[in-house]
Amino acid sequence: MENMKVKNLIIAKQAETSNHFEKFLRTVKEKNINLKVVEKGNKISIEKNLYFQVLWPDSSNFISENALNNNALVCKLYYKNFSCLFTGDIEEVAEKEIIQFYTNTNLLNSTVLKVAHHGSKTSSTQEFLALVKPKIALIGVGSNNLYGHPNTDVLTRLSNLRSKNLSNR
Repeated sequence: MENMKVKNLIIAKQAETSNHFEKFLRTVKEKNINLKVVEKGNKISIEKNLYFQVLWPDSSNFISENALNNNALVCKLYYKNFSCLFTGDIEEVAEKEIIQFYTNTNLLNSTVLKVAHHGSKTSSTQEFLALVKPKIALIGVGSNNLYGHPNTDVLTRLSNLRSKNLSNR
């Protein structure tokens, strides 16, 4: 935001604050950036036939364990017959909460999945992936990263779903 022009920002409702977040809010105010804070149930319309449905976080059910990751913005992009589920850095505990809300709705099922938390072993449980059923799974990782992402068990679970896995390694 300090080095580029930003007109609009959309963030998840926050479960906690920090010095970085306070600095972020000051910058938003100083640069007169339109800030929209969203949570489960909100819809963000981009244009006709293109919108995001916010699935998480739920301010009535914030997760205290690793709050920044587990209350990350999870949203589903819809465009005609195409959908993409963006999962941020949620971990298993958030996936379990999300599963409770959406098991019987088909809302998690998506053409493309942006795999949670860089394909970390703490995310992408079998139960969660079985509801998403992605045809393509995108994993954002750095080459030779210190964390060993993506985790081989996560890659195996995706492969078992016959999902085509793409990472930026």
